[in-house]
Amino acid sequence: SGAGSLMAVCMCQAVLPAHAGPRGELGAGPLLRWMDAAACLAAEKHAGVSCVTASMDDIQFEEAARVGQIIVIRTKVNRAFKTSMEVGIKVTVQDVLTNAEKIVSVAYATYVAKPVGAGKVELKPVQLLSTEDHLEHSLAVERRRIRLGYVQVFQKLMQESNKEGDFYTCEEKDALSTEHTHVQSTELVLPPHANHHGNTFGGQIMAWMQTVASISASRLCRSHPILKSVNMFKFWGPSFVGDRLVFNAIVNNTFHNSVEVGVRVEAYNCEEWIKAQPRHINSAFLIFSAVNDRGELLTFPRVKP
Repeated sequence: SGAGSLMAVCMCQAVLPAHAGPRGELGAGPLLRWMDAAACLAAEKHAGVSCVTASMDDIQFEEAARVGQIIVIRTKVNRAFKTSMEVGIKVTVQDVLTNAEKIVSVAYATYVAKPVGAGKVELKPVQLLSTEDHLEHSLAVERRRIRLGYVQVFQKLMQESNKEGDFYTCEEKDALSTEHTHVQSTELVLPPHANHHGNTFGGQIMAWMQTVASISASRLCRSHPILKSVNMFKFWGPSFVGDRLVFNAIVNNTFHNSVEVGVRVEAYNCEEWIKAQPRHINSAFLIFSAVNDRGELLTFPRVKP
């Protein structure tokens, strides 16, 4: 019940072997695709027109799902602004044998209404029916303010760092160069990767990003990395069916039991591909950990950029 609930979507998925990684746990790629699809359905239910992913707040993964369990994704529109809206996403995992349910992740995504043609749409307000609806509606404004400030602060830090030219260098003798962690992958956007208007699904791009980032992290830990969070995922521009997407990933730094991998995505249509004129469509930072056969956290080596 609630506003939210009027514009809510619930999606259930059984975790099959094809969705799992080498440790028998649900891979982050399929989960990110499902989260984006469910959130987009809620956004379009409210807008009445096609919607595209604009950004995803920092996503933390608290629990792993295994083959045979059920993933339940509940999404609802918390607040509509002029042409964009915030969608709340709650992911839980259910064990069919014990009926136990645990939270995998709680996230917030921003979607923009994209009507066909040159027409514009102004989104209607969300109907608030429950106490929870009112609370999320109020918090959505604060989260939006934080999002905008987050980007500005980050850009300012980058500008100041470039001016000073004072970059960190690691003097430790055993520190490893990050050069061998660079991974590049190219994907061709086909119709199954896009919506009915030809725009690439944000969740599909996130899944591809996770794949290259995981390979990058594995070159340091020599194990199968576990995605713990996705940070600062924002779209700077669209991509379409027929585009070539080039993913570049590299380890930025390690923090004892975790590693940050940065991923940059560039898009090319046929003409841009020939002329080597990429469009930077998005970037993100992915945090991984890794465990040994006994489930103990592995320590990542120090790196020099």
